[in-house]
Amino acid sequence: MEFPRLFSPITIRGMTLKNRVVMPAIHHLYTPDGFCTERFSQYYWKRAEGGAGLVITGGCRFEGHGGSTAMMSLQSDAYIPGYRIFTDGMHQRGAKVAVQLYHAGRYAKRKNIEGGDAPLAPSAVYAKYSGETPRAMTEEDIHAVIQAWCAAAVRAQKAGFDAVELVGSAGYLISQFLSPLTNLRTDSYGGTPEKRRRFPLELLRAVRAAVGPDYPILLRVSGNDFVPGSNTNEQAVAFCQEAEAAGVDLFNVTGGWHETKIPQLPGEVPRGQFSYLAAAIKRGVHVPVMVCNRIHHPALAEEMLALERGDLVGIGRPFIADPMWAKKAMLGHPEDIRPCMSCNQGCLAKTFFGQPVECLVNGWAGREGREPPAEKTRHPQKLLVVGGGPGGCECAIEAAKRGHRVTLLERSGQVGGQLPLVAAPPGKEEFQCLQRYFDRQLVKYGVEVRLHTEATPELLLEADCDRIVLATGALPKQIPLPLRDDSVRLCSAQDILSGRVVAGKHTLVLGGGSVGCETANDLARQGSLSDAQLSFLVRYRAERDETIHALADHSDREVSILDISAIGSGFEPGTGWPVLGELKRLGVRQYPRTALLELKDGQALLESQDQEDEAGNRLRTTLPCDTLVVAVGYSPRDSLAEPLRAAGKEVCLIGDAAGVGKISDAIRQADQWVSQLPR
Repeated sequence: MEFPRLFSPITIRGMTLKNRVVMPAIHHLYTPDGFCTERFSQYYWKRAEGGAGLVITGGCRFEGHGGSTAMMSLQSDAYIPGYRIFTDGMHQRGAKVAVQLYHAGRYAKRKNIEGGDAPLAPSAVYAKYSGETPRAMTEEDIHAVIQAWCAAAVRAQKAGFDAVELVGSAGYLISQFLSPLTNLRTDSYGGTPEKRRRFPLELLRAVRAAVGPDYPILLRVSGNDFVPGSNTNEQAVAFCQEAEAAGVDLFNVTGGWHETKIPQLPGEVPRGQFSYLAAAIKRGVHVPVMVCNRIHHPALAEEMLALERGDLVGIGRPFIADPMWAKKAMLGHPEDIRPCMSCNQGCLAKTFFGQPVECLVNGWAGREGREPPAEKTRHPQKLLVVGGGPGGCECAIEAAKRGHRVTLLERSGQVGGQLPLVAAPPGKEEFQCLQRYFDRQLVKYGVEVRLHTEATPELLLEADCDRIVLATGALPKQIPLPLRDDSVRLCSAQDILSGRVVAGKHTLVLGGGSVGCETANDLARQGSLSDAQLSFLVRYRAERDETIHALADHSDREVSILDISAIGSGFEPGTGWPVLGELKRLGVRQYPRTALLELKDGQALLESQDQEDEAGNRLRTTLPCDTLVVAVGYSPRDSLAEPLRAAGKEVCLIGDAAGVGKISDAIRQADQWVSQLPR
């Protein structure tokens, strides 16, 4: 498959890019004191080797109030030499590189601000995202920030960056000046749309004067804030038209603010969902536009260009998952791209809480300097991998790449382990791509896969192999249940997600972790309009808008979820809110800190652990219940290890077999184990 538009060159104010593939700025927190580090350089150099035409690093702070101290910094000339070495390395690897100059405004946190000052913003409007109330900027503050921004742009030039990007999206400082929600000023910087644009336009003109007429300036903008009462796409187009006149050479268009309730990045967002925002801005300006958000496959990127929704395509998290994304696409092998799951578990979930970026599917993300070369070993071994889940597949593929002879045993009829179940809930469909990727790579690298093969101790002891890897996964935990008769059907979350069991109208999910919440969401969605049904009603205007909305927000299945502790505690921080929002929207009743006392006569008796009735007894609730879905966790399936070790076999356990964890744990363990094999 070819992608002629995606791999055609483009020139932006004298900066010629070899293709239209751009890796946009993502906060990685690989620079703990702002200075360039080996980890930072190796990470980005790998993406340059992978064929990106332009890489935008950042965010990069330039002023004491601007952002986390773990970000890049160009706050003084002291930072220039390290980044000069970095940019030289990017150029040697064939990529252009820009830096995003970042100011969080009211999204900054006081703990990250020099001197403990309050965050700066156009007005003193509390930010739920950061939990901070900023102080309103004086005109002196405004001029000082503009001067600092300009000084950083000049330092970026000296450090060898080919362009600078100003961040005017996601609810950061520029967005705050533009929005009537956060700009309540009554002076010349607020009060009307024209006055609210004054700060960003003054800033752009000042940066243009500072860097000169030949240096590219990029601007990342929100095509729609997706916050009620704030700016929509119409206002974004109007601002971009003025920003172009002020010196912008490329608009990088994304979606809403951090405070929006509209998902922007997770799997719940359809691929290419927000491309219409970039398309509208492209129609309104004369300089190139970059289209972003949930564009994972080269074919979709090519389509964006063919439809003229943008002139370049932003490929962010997919480059974390596979540094070679562009090169594989350019060579006509998109099927070899390791797919991004849009799960946010290793990227956004980490940086939102001050931790460096990792990746669920790429065990070497952020560890590129320690990754061994993929060259063939001079000492091939015979390896036996037991279990075809993510850890087992990763282990088998990476070992086979390096020339080892690998056999993979899988007890079921397909590889992937729990991936089909992980992919079943709404918004998790991307995990199907990971299973297909493993299928293709196992074939490509010559792994012998034996399906429908039960790995008994006898079979493994007789196997002709040098090492055995047990990636046998986990088993659902078995717990006693207070079932008094056969009026309630018992099943597991796996039964529901696999389609083996159809739940009744009154369903109770026992277990409020991520699996329980996603299963409850799946159950409620089954009783509501499907995406196809909703699309049909909208497309044919078959019902009034209010009727369609009512149907979409209703489920015919009454779903409840309970847990002895909190509901939703099993999600990675910052990733569970779309699912929890869906539970609320579809009327799923939640019973945190609640025990299940009895199942009898088609009813469930619940007892709260922290609420009391009028008599001072623990509050009890009776619910109709025809189906109980158990989702209380897993235990390692590790029974094969002891007899093998007793017989003197070299055995390694990875993934859930070594201790129940996440897919990312299994893949990282597999990659590290393979890296220690003889070379």
